[in-house]
Amino acid sequence: MKAAILVEQKKPLVIADIEAPVKLEYGQVLVKVICSGICGSQIGEIDGAKGVDKFLPHLLGHEGGGIVSEVGPGVSMVRKGDHVVLHWRKGAGIESAAPKYKWGNKVVNAGWVTTFNEYAVVSENRLTVIPEDVDFEIAALMGCAVTTGLGVVNNDARLKIGESIVVFGSGGVGLNIIQGAALVCADPIIAVDIYDNKLKLAKEFGATDVINSSKTDVQAQIQKILGTRGADVVVDNTGNIEVINQAYELTSRTGRTVLVGVPRIGEKISIYSLPLHFDKKIYGSHGGGSNPSLDIPRYLKLNRKGILKLDGMITERFSLDKINDAIEGMRRGRIVKCIIKM
Repeated sequence: MKAAILVEQKKPLVIADIEAPVKLEYGQVLVKVICSGICGSQIGEIDGAKGVDKFLPHLLGHEGGGIVSEVGPGVSMVRKGDHVVLHWRKGAGIESAAPKYKWGNKVVNAGWVTTFNEYAVVSENRLTVIPEDVDFEIAALMGCAVTTGLGVVNNDARLKIGESIVVFGSGGVGLNIIQGAALVCADPIIAVDIYDNKLKLAKEFGATDVINSSKTDVQAQIQKILGTRGADVVVDNTGNIEVINQAYELTSRTGRTVLVGVPRIGEKISIYSLPLHFDKKIYGSHGGGSNPSLDIPRYLKLNRKGILKLDGMITERFSLDKINDAIEGMRRGRIVKCIIKM
């Protein structure tokens, strides 16, 4: 089977044929991957944002849609032939051992889920069964972008009707934070980005105001909209420490700052902490605290009814052998959210 392998950090992925394990272990499931998303955290992994990678070479990808080909011992949550979402957050079922693949004489490592490969050995608790009429591209969005974005609104920010929110970064996760904010009737919903194409989509997904931070003074513009009080909620998706510092400053004295993006290793934010001893709060998000087994069926129901909008979120599609082009397009901001089709 074909796979995209991270062999060396800060280098393009290597497209090669590898072999999956011959026998599935307890709790493992073999899935035919139909399509995969690319999350910003995967690009951070490639670029070494969190430091030296001790597991090279290894597979990547943590949001996808596929079909169960085979189940291992003990598996009860999925069956052969089931259509599934592949996700990185834990769901119901067994957490299996991580698989190892063969690449000639080399061993290729993998985590509990990977999606940049035509077939994947996945831990049972990283799969959620979906109806067969759900598009696999929608399934891939459910693997991270949707569940994280809506989870940030529901679980981390606990955004309430009529509260104001500022969202830095309008990629896949950011768009779903914006959409989630619109679903709970937040107002205003301010999207900040450096790319106009992303801000255009942010408007379509519910932003009441958009600000291109490469062209204007963000703080001045937000003060025009909100006054000097600040926002009830400010979310950072960039991981840029200067943006994080600004996000905290723009949060009101009784507001919440939520950090989705993670700074590069060794970088530190600098904040005035006194307000944290009173009513101001700052949180680090971990996938929006989502529970895929519970959340994905609910979100699919909303999508089916036309309440949760996902059409138009995917801006480009690539084959697996063009995945490096997709990654570069995301780095440069040209691509908002793309799908890799196997």
